[in-house]
Amino acid sequence: MTMHHPALEAGRRRRYAPNLWDALAFGLLFGALILIVHGGQGTLVPLAALDQTPVSLDPAMLPEYALRTTLRMLAAILASLVFTFAYGALAAKSRRAEMVLIPMLDILQSVPVLGFLSFTVVGFMSLFPGRVLGVELAAIFAIFTSQAWNMTFSFYQSLKTVPRDLDEATRSFRLTGWQRFWRLEVPFSMPGLVWNTMMSMSGGWFFVVASEAISVGDTTITLPGVGSYVALAIKEQNLPAVGWAVLAMLAVILIYDQLLFRPLVAWADKFRVETSASGTAPSSWLLSAARRTRLFQRLLLPLGAALSAVPRQRLSVPASVPEEARRIFSSPLADKVWLACVLATAAYCLWTIVAFVATELTLPEVAQAFGLGVLTMMRVVVLIALATLIWVPIGVWIGLRPAWAERVQPLAQFLAAFPANIVFPFAVVAIVRLGLDPDIWLSPLMVLGTQWYILFNVVAGASAFPNDLREAAGTFRIRGWSWWRKVMLPGIFPYYVTGAITASGGSWNASIVAEVASWGDTTLRAHGIGAYIADATAAGDYPRIVLGIAVMSIFVILFNRLLWRPLYVFAGRRLRLD
Repeated sequence: MTMHHPALEAGRRRRYAPNLWDALAFGLLFGALILIVHGGQGTLVPLAALDQTPVSLDPAMLPEYALRTTLRMLAAILASLVFTFAYGALAAKSRRAEMVLIPMLDILQSVPVLGFLSFTVVGFMSLFPGRVLGVELAAIFAIFTSQAWNMTFSFYQSLKTVPRDLDEATRSFRLTGWQRFWRLEVPFSMPGLVWNTMMSMSGGWFFVVASEAISVGDTTITLPGVGSYVALAIKEQNLPAVGWAVLAMLAVILIYDQLLFRPLVAWADKFRVETSASGTAPSSWLLSAARRTRLFQRLLLPLGAALSAVPRQRLSVPASVPEEARRIFSSPLADKVWLACVLATAAYCLWTIVAFVATELTLPEVAQAFGLGVLTMMRVVVLIALATLIWVPIGVWIGLRPAWAERVQPLAQFLAAFPANIVFPFAVVAIVRLGLDPDIWLSPLMVLGTQWYILFNVVAGASAFPNDLREAAGTFRIRGWSWWRKVMLPGIFPYYVTGAITASGGSWNASIVAEVASWGDTTLRAHGIGAYIADATAAGDYPRIVLGIAVMSIFVILFNRLLWRPLYVFAGRRLRLD
């Protein structure tokens, strides 16, 4: 016979009874679903509908435009996460794949967004002929190309610096590769990946102007969004409209900071590698509200159980390959054969580019393009050095103070998201009126949108720095320059390298728009490979476009191979937490 005490029954009923936090959670959830459905309806209409409702500079249209742009960026972020996990894991775990994938990532990072669009937009539009959805997919892909590389580099760096003792512990418990990936490597990468996802989301705003105006032949298709609104305002020299666009961007950034990234930062804090608790953990009102719900948590239990069961599955690749074939495949001879195939493929691609360029260009012009590449490289080196001196100390100070990080986080996102091309007109007016040299004073425009990669990664590194090591340094009275040299700089160095390599690659890409700045009828040019590519694109000169992109890719690859890649190896071998 079972006895039911009335007090126990009442407590059980209260445990599952909805409360005010449930009302808030369901309101936010259904509100988000309504916005997604409303924004998605515009992608299913015929392409001719865009001509019937052209982009307007009426500020009342900005909420609609902000919704459409934000949905594109969120879709691109989801695609970037899938790409990051697959591409970064393969590059970090396979030595032979790493030989190909990391140089390819260097090239992809240096190719301009417009370069991707020129080759992919026709393919996306052919998937959904006569529909806006095809153009939307092309725009999402363009934003994806401005977000994925930074996140992939961050995840690759994290996998290369997983502490050996934790890796040995997972092998001692006989975890499969699938379990080790989801229960060790992905959690270890979370602090850095969350901050780089924030940077990618903010950096995507820089490219929405280009991604929301799709050119197909002589026709330009303009999608409704904040980027197309800004482009039209700059074209018509409407400064009040630019101001309204900036306010709309600030409002959107504050909203998704509170509803998305602040909860993610607070959630990712539990994955820090340390043996003592941190002094002040980051917090999120939304995460606290979700934990106080009753009915909402009860309804999400099946979904949570299903998601938590995925990492526990003992999935592994069946060992169906004979031992003899496995030994031959992993032999030094197989490495040489693989290297020969890679070099042969690279030589064929290089020969194809040379044959295409040689149809119209001469050797002196090729040499001139390489000379312009040297000028742009000098700008990149100087700008990255200056950004390092400025933002590394600031990033460490912010990252070690979670309370300040919460306050600075939305401001940093807004500054990173602020489209640098809005600053170009003011720079042009100042350079003309003061009689300054464009070769010098247009250069800072290259790093306006990319310096934040260094700041965000350094903040992520300082935030993930183990609190027990900080306490040990304080116990041994390590202060001043010794503290920087022996404690903090080694701790954040892997994160800094990730930020610097993406910042330098982004600066090369930004040189295409920064070395040619205009406002109205006034246009200024700085000598460099970016201006060369911009002029060739404006003229529709494809041999020179290919030459410029090839020269830029060669410089980026050499720069990364000779500087950043050795620093990556050094960080993975000497500066990992063991």
